[in-house]
Amino acid sequence: MNASSQPRYVALDLHKHYAVAAAVNRDGEVLLPPRRIDNDRLPNWAQKHLFPTDVVVIEATTNAYHVYDMLSPLVAEVKVAHARKVRQIAESRRKTDKSDVLILARLLAANLIPEVWVPPHHVRELRQLMTQRRRLVGMHTKVANRLHSVSHSHHLGHPKGKRFTPETTSWKDALTDMERFQVELDLETLHYLEQQIAHITDKIAELSHQEPWASQAMYLMQLPGFGLITTMTTLAAIGDIHRFPSPKHLISYAGLAPGVEQSGTKHRAKPITKEGRKELRHALVEAAWSAVRSDPFWKQVFQRLTRRKHPNDAIVVIARKLLVILWHVLTKQQPYRQYSEERIAYKFLSWAWRLSKSQRGGMTRPQFVRYYLMRMGIGQELKRIELNPKYPRNIAPPEEVERWLRRESTA
Repeated sequence: MNASSQPRYVALDLHKHYAVAAAVNRDGEVLLPPRRIDNDRLPNWAQKHLFPTDVVVIEATTNAYHVYDMLSPLVAEVKVAHARKVRQIAESRRKTDKSDVLILARLLAANLIPEVWVPPHHVRELRQLMTQRRRLVGMHTKVANRLHSVSHSHHLGHPKGKRFTPETTSWKDALTDMERFQVELDLETLHYLEQQIAHITDKIAELSHQEPWASQAMYLMQLPGFGLITTMTTLAAIGDIHRFPSPKHLISYAGLAPGVEQSGTKHRAKPITKEGRKELRHALVEAAWSAVRSDPFWKQVFQRLTRRKHPNDAIVVIARKLLVILWHVLTKQQPYRQYSEERIAYKFLSWAWRLSKSQRGGMTRPQFVRYYLMRMGIGQELKRIELNPKYPRNIAPPEEVERWLRRESTA
């Protein structure tokens, strides 16, 4: 079949077991009537019926990225539509697969598709890994809460803040046989989940010191409130910082921008929109709380804000400020100005503590710290970390790291 000189605008309405396809021309005239295609037949159908000049749109759904990768080599362009923003489909009174796919194709022809950014494979993989870890942590929390509930219901009182170990769960001996049986099952589940979370955390730690993540992670790890998990969660959610022209775009993407209600002369501020990447918003709020607890500057900012705001509102403001700083350090690739070189070196040392020697590529912790200071172009004269005079930490000299790098490059 020969390709037409004029591009066709093809829409695929994806479902769990099948897809519905249709195509129109620039004027919205139907060139390919809606037809249903089973998912196992979709690759063959695409190769036979799609032209290299076609423009295709699919809705963002579970299997959208798989279909995107399959179609991209066959056509001129594949767009992924934001399903919630395709209002004509959501608000249509006559809603069927055939009508939906034709509306989607005509929106594409009219260049009215609200697109979703399609992340590259390494970003998708990290997002999936971080999502799996969050789910396991959520399951762990539910089991732990159930155990606390059992101890509380019998006034047995599990030690506050203590993990569920044989030493801290002797209270289960006071339970009935059936209750003790259930508690022991929960304890086994808790232990298994902790092992799984540890395995995933080790993998995340390993990725943080590998490209393409290491060159970005070092700028986030220096920031107040940012640890390994917060950093990698943030990087996975952002993907490519250069797709955000300004900090305001990133704030909106995180759902941390304040809402507004305006009509005529009335103008009323509303809470944050909570639209965009939920995990990014949660990570920044966590980082803000951590910064308030550990950093004197942000603690002072928080105290000043709480004079006129609720603490939860104040922490959102700090999260928003941290996101602005994050945008600047990532786009400009510069050190955090509020910290001294020694404080940044200590943050890198904390990063090194989260990695095993094999995950650090064989580097010692002092070498690891110097390596990232060299990459950031700071700390040439810094030899020791003495923030706590009782426990000073040496930093490897630049010459030692350079020798290590030369040895690794020739290995």
